Amino acid sequence: MTHVAVLMGGMSAERPVSLSSGEACAKGLERAGYKVTRIDVGKDLVENLKALKPDVAFNALHGPFGEDGSVQGILEFLEIPYTHSGILASALAMNKDRAKAVLERAGVPVAEHVTCSRFEVAERHVMAPPYVVKPVSEGSSFGVVFVREGANSPPRELASDSWAFGDTVMAEHYVDGMELTCAAFGDTAWGVINIVPVSETFYGYDAKYKPGGSQHILPAPLKPNIYQNIQKFTLVAHRALGCRGVSRADFRYDPVKDELVCLEVNTQPGMTETSLVPEMAAHAGLTFDALVSALVEDASCRR
Repeated sequence: MTHVAVLMGGMSAERPVSLSSGEACAKGLERAGYKVTRIDVGKDLVENLKALKPDVAFNALHGPFGEDGSVQGILEFLEIPYTHSGILASALAMNKDRAKAVLERAGVPVAEHVTCSRFEVAERHVMAPPYVVKPVSEGSSFGVVFVREGANSPPRELASDSWAFGDTVMAEHYVDGMELTCAAFGDTAWGVINIVPVSETFYGYDAKYKPGGSQHILPAPLKPNIYQNIQKFTLVAHRALGCRGVSRADFRYDPVKDELVCLEVNTQPGMTETSLVPEMAAHAGLTFDALVSALVEDASCRR
């Protein structure tokens, strides 16, 4: 029986989400017949893995350390096959600035953007409003600040001593319209979901993780050419960044201006009850248990 260590929790701001993802994946793997050990990841991870000697590590971590190539490097060193993307793809996708450079070169449309110090953004408008300011290496919409059209002053809160998301941020032109997402697994792009936040103006933390926080429309109500382009660009992004296993690409589409942009690629997409990838997999005929099993069977080193 294959012994799978599910890595969950961790030390990032996304710890609660990772614990939910990890528990769901662990239960799915147990139902599928795997021997499962849950590991709440801390600084003793190396010692725990050496003692446990699992056949595979299922990476259910989110955010820094789990999603940026760090834990992938540990698993490579210990020669433990693992799920999802390897060191380079994880590090690239986690850094929004570097990822957009790769995506642009591959022909994936992205919004106008500039990367700079948070203090510069707090001092002056670095581009004409409306725009969105994001930490370059965070997930789950942590630290996202909107600057609305007609705003007189820049987002001065970015200069606050309480800011906890790093000194480098990206300002990105805000594209109005539909929030869309699509996943790639191997050589296949799944269906496109239109995400409609229920109580927020954008797809923020509560909309992502609280039950009923958003409505998911699958398949998304799009013109066929836009739907197919999103699937195409999802696969192009997956390959350009060198992703493995499953990845999820997020898009915005303005039907008035017919403008489509890719916002980012997630190499460790959420696997909670309200997560998007399991929903897309189910629409493609893959149950949750079959999905997590397929990820385990795809696991390897040197990814």
